[in-house]
Amino acid sequence: MSVPEAQRAQVCTLIADPAARELGPSDVQAAARALAAAGAEVDADDHRWLAAEIACDLPYRGVELETAGDAVRAALAERPLDVNCQLAAGRRKAVFVADMDSTIVTSETLDEMAEAVGLKDKIAAITARAMNGELDFAQALNERVAMLEGLAEAEVKATLERVELSRGAATLVATLKRHGVDTALVSGGFTAIAEPVAERCGFDRVVANRLEIADGQLTGRVHTPIVDKDSKLATLDEMARRRGVHRFATCSVGDGANDLPMLLAAGLGVAYRAKPTVKAQARFALQHGDLTGLLYLQGYARDDFAA
Repeated sequence: MSVPEAQRAQVCTLIADPAARELGPSDVQAAARALAAAGAEVDADDHRWLAAEIACDLPYRGVELETAGDAVRAALAERPLDVNCQLAAGRRKAVFVADMDSTIVTSETLDEMAEAVGLKDKIAAITARAMNGELDFAQALNERVAMLEGLAEAEVKATLERVELSRGAATLVATLKRHGVDTALVSGGFTAIAEPVAERCGFDRVVANRLEIADGQLTGRVHTPIVDKDSKLATLDEMARRRGVHRFATCSVGDGANDLPMLLAAGLGVAYRAKPTVKAQARFALQHGDLTGLLYLQGYARDDFAA
């Protein structure tokens, strides 16, 4: 018979923005008091700093994960901290799948491509609705790409020069690879951007859409099949099968509605600075910390980082 969740060892991880370093001992004490008030067995002195002023693990047991997380988040509601609770066993994952736009990179790259034809605002409005789950992803993708018909392939490459990695992205991937994790960048964006971004970060694999190009210009169409939410989940499951692990041993990160299936399926599915509907449904979230927060959530200390 399996041990009930509340009786198993759990851990609450507090994470601050590394640039601000606003996590202090008083925050750890407040978290411990909140857990105790919720009925948990917790010792405020039994904590582990993963990085001074940035990330700390606080072990506890005796309450459900959701109850614990809600209690600590309520107690620290005025603090710029991320609070995530999980089972202590099996935190380090063997597979990592990441979204690209507004996750591994800071922008929505299709919106940036649209700037070359003066349609950035119009296309960005459609993107925002699609990422919040208000529009069908494939339909919205085709509609936006159709507006780019005639855009020179050189302009797509020029967009790549403006793409910036999110803080912590390169360190996250390099550290996971150092520790033997299989990694994939899976994007509803395009290979013309995703492949160079993946190379910069060191991802093992790239799955993304392909723009149809003729005579050096976009035709306004996307090659099928389209990479969407189902494709992202399928990639997560395929990588888990190849590695011979359960979904619990996988980690995923993303910000949009098309990321939700893989976020909910992964053992550690993290909504990163996500759209409201996504953050509301995901079990783990980072709003303040950068992407190295995914390492802290897996129990890595700053000294374990590759860079």
